[in-house]
Amino acid sequence: MADYGHELRFGIFVPPEAARGRSLLRLIQRADATAGLEVLAVQDHPYQPAFLDTWTLLSYVAAMTRTLTLMPAVANLPLRPPAVLARSAASLDLLSGGRVELGVGAGAFWDAIEAMGGQRRTPGQALTALREAMGVMRALWGEGRPNLEGEYYSLRGAKAGPAPAHRIGIWLGVYGPRALRMTGELADGWLGGFSYAPPDLLAGLMSAIDTGAREAGRVPALIRRAYIIDASMPVAQLTEVALAHGISEFLLPVDPDGEGATMRFAVETAPAVRAAVAAARVA
Repeated sequence: MADYGHELRFGIFVPPEAARGRSLLRLIQRADATAGLEVLAVQDHPYQPAFLDTWTLLSYVAAMTRTLTLMPAVANLPLRPPAVLARSAASLDLLSGGRVELGVGAGAFWDAIEAMGGQRRTPGQALTALREAMGVMRALWGEGRPNLEGEYYSLRGAKAGPAPAHRIGIWLGVYGPRALRMTGELADGWLGGFSYAPPDLLAGLMSAIDTGAREAGRVPALIRRAYIIDASMPVAQLTEVALAHGISEFLLPVDPDGEGATMRFAVETAPAVRAAVAAARVA
């Protein structure tokens, strides 16, 4: 594993709590106005009655921010049909001036998904559906065949468009070996987190992504890697994660009242990690 030389980016990862929606909007506005923060990632759990709908929130937030990249982390594929998700992402990318990236997950919490009308899938089925969904989304963005016949998702004469303002990256929130290899084969990025992938597991996960990339004839460095950190991780550990495992985006998990933690991350942690990584790269 190695540092792939990507520019480092920092941001926040938030739950869209309905009861604290106004606090969340204030936090996002503050983050947007703060130098050193580039990304807003929002959890997507459509079955959670205490949460605002993530796509509605991102659309609302797009109109009140100017700099933050906006992304669901990660969009719940079984409850968000990929053809509609593709149109939604392209539309918001156009309206926001090219600030949308798309995190996608194959699904979890199947009882809750099924309760909302979604289809329960085995791990293998979920992975097949995720592969097909990426083809559907790319096709509707004008990057693939407009006619696809899949087991879970198909396009039969659908027209591409609208074209997004920039090439939207698809980031997969996955951890299994086959899914990680598929990330290397097809995706633009990987989005994981400390809770499921503590730093001592990152080498194996990143190796699987790189293997998938090489087997597909891709350069591993093409796949960016984002990491939802543990708030207690010190600068030295974040620096090591960047240099040893190729992680280039760091997301701080904060609740809607987490302005203090967000500002410390922006003005203290992010600059220190940037400086340490830059120094190591020229050493």
